[in-house]
Amino acid sequence: MSDSYDAVLIGAGVNTLAAALHLAARGRRVAVFERAQVAGGAVKTGEYTLPGFRHDWAAMNLSLFAASGFFKQYAEELTRHGAAFVPVSRPFSSSFPDGSWCGVSTDLEGTVARIAALSDRDAETWKRLFAAFPSEAPHLFGLLNSPMRIRALAYFFWKTWRAKGTAGTADLGRFLLSSPRRWLGETFESAQVQAMLAAWGMHLDFAPDIAGGALFPYLEGMAGQAYGMVIGAGGADTIVKALVAALTARGQVVETGVSVDRILIAGGRATGVRLADGRSIQAGQVIAGVAPSALLRLTGGLAAGFDARMRAFDHAPGTLMIHLALSGLPDWSASPELKTFAYVHLAPSLDQMARTYAQARAGLLPDTPIVVVGQPTSVDPSRAPQGKHTLWLQVRMAPGTILGDAGGQITADSWEQAAEPFAQRALDILEAHAPGTMAKILGRRIVPPTELEADNPNLVGGDQICGSHHLAQNFLFRPAPGHADGSTPIPNLHLTGAAVWPGAGTGAGAGFLLARRLAGN
Repeated sequence: MSDSYDAVLIGAGVNTLAAALHLAARGRRVAVFERAQVAGGAVKTGEYTLPGFRHDWAAMNLSLFAASGFFKQYAEELTRHGAAFVPVSRPFSSSFPDGSWCGVSTDLEGTVARIAALSDRDAETWKRLFAAFPSEAPHLFGLLNSPMRIRALAYFFWKTWRAKGTAGTADLGRFLLSSPRRWLGETFESAQVQAMLAAWGMHLDFAPDIAGGALFPYLEGMAGQAYGMVIGAGGADTIVKALVAALTARGQVVETGVSVDRILIAGGRATGVRLADGRSIQAGQVIAGVAPSALLRLTGGLAAGFDARMRAFDHAPGTLMIHLALSGLPDWSASPELKTFAYVHLAPSLDQMARTYAQARAGLLPDTPIVVVGQPTSVDPSRAPQGKHTLWLQVRMAPGTILGDAGGQITADSWEQAAEPFAQRALDILEAHAPGTMAKILGRRIVPPTELEADNPNLVGGDQICGSHHLAQNFLFRPAPGHADGSTPIPNLHLTGAAVWPGAGTGAGAGFLLARRLAGN
């Protein structure tokens, strides 16, 4: 005996849930099956340290979701089911070892003043870039929100040429191919301003010298200035809970704690899935929100060339998460004002970021990891008991498999033994920038790359972005040439999630684009 649906979706991440909701809104009967006990994938929130302290497991920044075409279409429904955001007017900053700092806020005069303290010329450059952003944004966001097919890409460049001319289009193409170091070095003179923006590239596997990475420091800088940031009210899981509630209210199926053992293929096309509990689920379409390697495990292989691409899919270095329950926010040496920023990057220079990345890529524990310090309770006090705070630390980069220690101090070669001393290395960096923070710790939880992957197999080696975004694996090539729309060589079988264009983040782009294609709108 089996159930039958118009579409079955594997995994309850943001992309699959968004795809399911759009298909349901178009009259399809859908079912979502998630192996974990809680929906959301990397977007979930829990009391991981002490009761009353709510921590975002991996993703914290929901700006992409709040600004997405998907949310704009379903905002009323999702808000009715509990989705709520907290606006952040001071999205990011950087603290440097020499005691200087810089930060971007939606107050243009404030941002310019902070940059001017480092470089008057850079302050003028920032104002010029921001003044031009409204004319540049439609082209860049248009590219990132477009279906990634040859025709769509050609149309994008044609529209850009009509608007910007030949020289302007050539400049845009050069910019899209530039590394962060190239663009930042050409644009800003202050090493601190360069480092403040380059830190964003590290979120998407773009170390300073990786071609194609200039776009992200630019967009994060300008978008942070223009719009700020949003985080989830009470936790990032606000959007996941709302998506699940919206689907359930529409009479659709979302089951957690249920693994899919096999994607069923008959007559050369996908026909459904077999669950670990023995049930066979028939479906007109199967949408797998999984990493490319998992797609092969679920099918046994699809086509030689495609399978080779899936096996060769390159994952970024991992991340180690540290969740802290604190009696108070860090007292930043550089400025008390740093307490008011959602993110404080501890990424001292372009050279250090490049070295850290190279060490992690080589399998070494970096001697000076990049630390992203999230201070969500600075804007959302509901996440902790009154007067208390949570701290969210991403330690980047971390090798999935440890081959050695660049610092020459940690002898462990497994994360079971290395997690604690490596986390302490990161906490020592935090303590150097904010003395006394360690004394404020009430509880902590260290989550190494291996635990991130065990919790969510899509995070291979602790890779939180489900695959490098380098040029050879982005745009038309994400996850493979001819399949950036989520298609596979098997009819009715589709891949979605961060491994598919437009890639990582909470914007639900891959799921929404796929669902629109399948639904015809």
